[in-house]
Amino acid sequence: MTVAVPYAAVYAETTCYAWRVDEVYPTETVKGLVWTFTTADFIAVDDFESYNNIDPPDPNSNRIFDNWTDGFGTTTNGALVGNDLPPYAETTIVKSGAQSLVCRYDLTGKFAEATLTLEYPKDWTAHGVTKLSLQFRGSSANSADRIFVALGNAVVYHPDDAATQDRGWNQWVIDLTEFGGVDLTNVGSITIGIGTRNVPDTEGTGTMYFDDIRLIR
Repeated sequence: MTVAVPYAAVYAETTCYAWRVDEVYPTETVKGLVWTFTTADFIAVDDFESYNNIDPPDPNSNRIFDNWTDGFGTTTNGALVGNDLPPYAETTIVKSGAQSLVCRYDLTGKFAEATLTLEYPKDWTAHGVTKLSLQFRGSSANSADRIFVALGNAVVYHPDDAATQDRGWNQWVIDLTEFGGVDLTNVGSITIGIGTRNVPDTEGTGTMYFDDIRLIR
């Protein structure tokens, strides 16, 4: 006789399901292998895991700074994401998984931001999501500046005006209603920035890390 033995374990953000098939004989029971799968209760906007270190013109190239448009080559945008040499994404300071986004910024006569054009998810009302969540990490060595998230022209600033100095990983949850005027069924891009958007500052430098940009209920 074959007996299926189910399991379920609920964690903070995921539910892990497991099952095992046992063969039951009159004299013994032979236990089978345990199979598992995990479901998430969020929609990932970007977890930074898909980016690689393959350079063009290789068609498999998917470098982080080719997706997140920063200030490279400009005189007005003081943000630079990723590393100049592989690994291009951050692989040491991460919240989860194996990679995060490192952003070095210089606000001396500049603003600082990086923008990701979205292919998926574009519908930010799907499955009942109502909030945007992201993880960020600053340093006491950074200049004291605020950070922001923008969808198109709608900007939301972190309530801490010195968020760039917040050490360790910090979760920032934004209610999507704060992005006034944005068609949440068709979001075209997301921007992460330091300082005041489109307003050059007089000074300010540092390094920020971002990870796990998600849509949650």
